[in-house]
Amino acid sequence: MKRRDEILQLAGTLINGDRADDYGDAKVNHQRIADGWNVIVKAALETHGELTPAHVALMMDWLKSCRLMKTIDHDDSWIDKAGYTALGGEMAG
Repeated sequence: MKRRDEILQLAGTLINGDRADDYGDAKVNHQRIADGWNVIVKAALETHGELTPAHVALMMDWLKSCRLMKTIDHDDSWIDKAGYTALGGEMAG
């Protein structure tokens, strides 16, 4: 098992390197995510009175969409979106 200082060091390397390159400015990306999630949460509360697992799948799909806005050719995000769509469709049905 990794020690906490190793985990923190790896996290710092990722958010200041690969992740920053892939997803752009963290604050801009997180604001896009928050904007979309606010729309989803509002609709969920209006239609279901709460968040459901299907809404969470929709929110995670939006997170991946926001990441793709910076790096449209990031295959992993496209694959993850497809997975969240399949899971959300199953959970909603």
